[in-house]
Amino acid sequence: MDGTSLIRPEQVVGLAAKGKTQLLQELARRAATPLGIAAPTILRALAAREELGSTGVGRGIALPHATVPGLACLFSLFARLEKPIDFDAVDGQPVDLVFLLLTPEKGHREHLSALARVSRWLRDEAIAARLRATSEPRALYEVLAGCASREAAVGRRL
Repeated sequence: MDGTSLIRPEQVVGLAAKGKTQLLQELARRAATPLGIAAPTILRALAAREELGSTGVGRGIALPHATVPGLACLFSLFARLEKPIDFDAVDGQPVDLVFLLLTPEKGHREHLSALARVSRWLRDEAIAARLRATSEPRALYEVLAGCASREAAVGRRL
């Protein structure tokens, strides 16, 4: 999977959440409909992953991810939070940029590749600043799509 197929406009949202639990519930709810998988199934997978250690990677970024039974292909969703929340991040800082990745049980390689790619994008301070400068889903999508396009162009030149 290349980065350009990782995120679509309808998978970029603005959200309000009061805490980590509510955020994970909302992410599961939003993923359930397009995936045709019950939200509780998705939430259980996310919660089980969080029990292993927080996916709050620092600098206001969280990358909740899980393997979901019955999932046919990788699914992603980006959320820009209206207000930062406590996410038990490794640096103790509140989170406002969230990129959800859900993968099928046999998608380990694809999962790791997508996780590395998204982590690179969001850890770029200029990109994170651009994402924090707007709450408009279309503008957020354009920033993320631009990351994917630049990455694809660089890859083609190598």
